[in-house]
Amino acid sequence: MKNTSKNPWLVVLGTVIAQLGLGTIYTWSLFNQAISDKFGWGVSTVAVTFSITSFALSLSTLFAGKMQDKLGMRKLISLSGIVLGIGLLLTSKATSISMLYITAGVIVGAADGIGYITTLSNCIKWFPEKKGLMSGICVGAYGTGSLIFKYVNASLISSKGVSMAFLYWGIIAMILVFIGAQFLKDAPNVENVNNDISEKHDFTVKEMLNTKEVYLLFIIFFTACMSGLYLIGIVKDIGVKLAGLNPVVAANAVAMVAIFNTAGRIILGALSDKLGALKVVLGTMAVTAVSVFILSFVHLNFGIFFACVSAIAFCFGGNITVFPPIVGDFFGVNNQTKNYGIVYQGFGIGALSGTFISTAVGGFKPTFMVVGVLCIISIFIVATIKAPNFKSTEKEKVNLRLNNKVA
Repeated sequence: MKNTSKNPWLVVLGTVIAQLGLGTIYTWSLFNQAISDKFGWGVSTVAVTFSITSFALSLSTLFAGKMQDKLGMRKLISLSGIVLGIGLLLTSKATSISMLYITAGVIVGAADGIGYITTLSNCIKWFPEKKGLMSGICVGAYGTGSLIFKYVNASLISSKGVSMAFLYWGIIAMILVFIGAQFLKDAPNVENVNNDISEKHDFTVKEMLNTKEVYLLFIIFFTACMSGLYLIGIVKDIGVKLAGLNPVVAANAVAMVAIFNTAGRIILGALSDKLGALKVVLGTMAVTAVSVFILSFVHLNFGIFFACVSAIAFCFGGNITVFPPIVGDFFGVNNQTKNYGIVYQGFGIGALSGTFISTAVGGFKPTFMVVGVLCIISIFIVATIKAPNFKSTEKEKVNLRLNNKVA
């Protein structure tokens, strides 16, 4: 791969291959019932595994930047693919719920999170003038991996049994991520690529945490993630209980959500380069708010149900895609992995919050109303937020210190 620096599109190719393997974890819902049937554990108990996976994925991104600095992209992603595969291979041997939580939850989630955020951030850094498009391609590949493997893993479960399905899944995912890693190379600092962007200050994590903007972005991202992840987890149940659909018909919503989720990642990622990422988020939050309020207050039929869940999935996919470029625009791309890792904690907390809120408020409709209110709050934030000015921020700190000394 010596020519990678001369042809950075090889990095894109490697990223896409790796993301296809990493995205396979979003087929987890296929395994809940099969595991329950084999071991006699409750489906809801098994389903907790994916919440643990999502939380471990999110938490691991905090350490990804430092690991990348030490190992470099190729070694780190190779290792990530191997650990991901080992986690799934161990899951094939799991005979207790605690072992399932550790192998498929903690190990698989952590390996996936490190691989996901570093390949994404590195690819964006190679093409700083096309952040939205690159993010759309990478995150779209992640969603495509989920879509393709819904059929692969479903076939494996039916033909080989659920435990052997984990074995084959682990081998395939490991190979994909490992092969993709061989095309990767650490991106040069942005000043070597794009002089216009280098004029913008690259915030360190500490500097970023001293701005109010990072906390406002976190609120928006948390809202976007909670709305999408909560829907993905219960979309079939919504169709049956709220829309009165036949379980077989309602199950089609799972595939529909995957398709629109992936489409949103690709379409809105590219669109953000032309319209601006914040304008895209403003639109997605408005559409999500309208959709969840319809699910809460309108009598649902087949058409309304599928229209609403498709819209929410499309917007969720888009938001996941445009947030890395937003963090880059606000705080610089040279520290993208570390800075986005902080904001990305909204994903893990959002994954857990939907279930907790639903339990607290009592059901689907009240939860959707909470999501709708959070979307409205986020709309106001997006409409008023601006990228922090480092020089102004530093000047304010100096003035504050001088005022304290005078006082």
